[in-house]
Amino acid sequence: MIVRSFLATLALVALPLAAQAQEAADAVAPEAATDTAFAGASPAVQAALDAKQAGETAVAQDWMVAAANPLAVQAGADILAAGGTAADAMVAVQAVLGLVEPQSSGLGGGAFLVWFDAASGTVTTLDGRETAPRAATPRLFQDADGEPLQFFDAVVGGRSVGTPGTPALMEEAHRRWGTANWGSLFGDAIALAEDGFSVSPRLASLVARDAERLSRFETTAAYFLPGGEPLAEGAMLQNPDYAETLRAMAAQGARAIYQGPIAEAIVDTIRTAPGNPGVLSLDDLELYAVKEREPVCVPYRGHDICGMGPPSSGALTVGQILGMLDSFDLAALGPDDPESWRLIGDASRLAFADRGRYMADSDFVPVPVSGLVDPDYLAERAGLLETDAALENVAPGEPTFDHALLWADDEALELPSTSHISIVDSAGNALSMTTTIENAFGSRLMVRGFLLNNELTDFSFRSHRDGVPIANRVEPGKRPRSSMAPTIVMRDGAPVLVIGSPGGSRIIGYVAKSIIAHIDWGMNVQQAIAMPHLVNRFGTFDLEDGTDAAALAQPLADLGFEINVRDLNSGLHAIAIGDRLEGGADPRREGIALGQ
Repeated sequence: MIVRSFLATLALVALPLAAQAQEAADAVAPEAATDTAFAGASPAVQAALDAKQAGETAVAQDWMVAAANPLAVQAGADILAAGGTAADAMVAVQAVLGLVEPQSSGLGGGAFLVWFDAASGTVTTLDGRETAPRAATPRLFQDADGEPLQFFDAVVGGRSVGTPGTPALMEEAHRRWGTANWGSLFGDAIALAEDGFSVSPRLASLVARDAERLSRFETTAAYFLPGGEPLAEGAMLQNPDYAETLRAMAAQGARAIYQGPIAEAIVDTIRTAPGNPGVLSLDDLELYAVKEREPVCVPYRGHDICGMGPPSSGALTVGQILGMLDSFDLAALGPDDPESWRLIGDASRLAFADRGRYMADSDFVPVPVSGLVDPDYLAERAGLLETDAALENVAPGEPTFDHALLWADDEALELPSTSHISIVDSAGNALSMTTTIENAFGSRLMVRGFLLNNELTDFSFRSHRDGVPIANRVEPGKRPRSSMAPTIVMRDGAPVLVIGSPGGSRIIGYVAKSIIAHIDWGMNVQQAIAMPHLVNRFGTFDLEDGTDAAALAQPLADLGFEINVRDLNSGLHAIAIGDRLEGGADPRREGIALGQ
């Protein structure tokens, strides 16, 4: 099996940094440096690090948390051990992640949350996605001639910043499902911000890589490039401004971010950003609201794959991929057979074609949610896979619409600076949350100790194509389409797997692959997460460099696929729920799974 030799070499070979400039927003940190990065960690954290290095699952009976940094995981574990809920623990985890992994998520970003409530047996999804300012126009990311800006010309500065949603989502989840005192959930993050934390290999490498863009803004440069030099691995880093922001949030709730001095500082920083100011206002912040959305659940092999609907494309596209594959015996083929990957790759291409045509913020454009995952429609699309070679042409399908509408295909570029949190508490509640500021270090604007997102660049820079409107175009108050796919897999009304990943638009492939590996190929969660990535979105099959996936390059080329062997940097975190809890953390990043 692909996973076996990959796991055997993982501890010996550090994965290289991503080489493609356009999509290399979040590079791979050397895994071998993890032990020194978290020297002095608690025995439980050190055991979790050692288990991940050995390719072993974390095991627990009562509760578990998996996230992208051991310090954040420890903060969540402390809350769970004291009897807190998964919602309580998420607040603590997110507060620490915004400090120790600021390039990926934080108070200046947004998130999607999927919750299973043990008491009621229901799945709820909350949308904490950023919104476009009320002053945004369809020309926001176009030049004077109406042509799209170059990507980083749009990203760096105030123009790309949407109204942050993460603080409001943290508060709303706690209001609904938390039991611990709100103010107590920020203690670990405040202490780390004041006393300092050791800069991890991953953070140091990303700062060095992005130094030129980080240097453009005085506050950002002073923090990440002290004395003009990038933060060094192992350096002790303090963030007293972040500690003060968290104190305000602990005392006042999320309104500390959306009203008053912090809100004024956010707006001033955005509107005065040198060379690329934005248009976000105090009214945009004050009017922001988290939205409860209907979960999208799609059947697969006797399971229900449940996740976040529009404005996320994650659950719809993952659901379409799995729905099309449901009639094919992937278990018999196995993970080494190129035929498995032909089916997975072309199912993904078909789903991405629909994603580009139909998926956007359903508050602004009708999205055929039920039509896209209708079993008859997916069976029709699956019929296209009944070939012996890669599909020559892939086009959007025609799902049942409750409106007769015509949309043009989108071309938005979504980059992979994101993080994922999976938690199961002692009451049986489960939380899957993917959280982001979009590109690594977001807009590169820093306010009161945290970075602001560049989420608006997830919109299409074009509003129309050949006179036909694009569903994911910029509109005031709209939420940009996302690929984040926080997922809870259900069986017989109970959760059996909590999973999600960062990775830009490749999130969809990472999550779908891991679910297939777990359900069809019988891998435990750590094996499913660690197995090499093979991802096909738009025709080219990306194969993870330095792994056994590269051995499938020629067989897949023989089937008609274009092949690109490259670094693929996920950040999968998963918890399998059965007689015990089994957790997995992506070896490509610094996180762990920890439970009791």
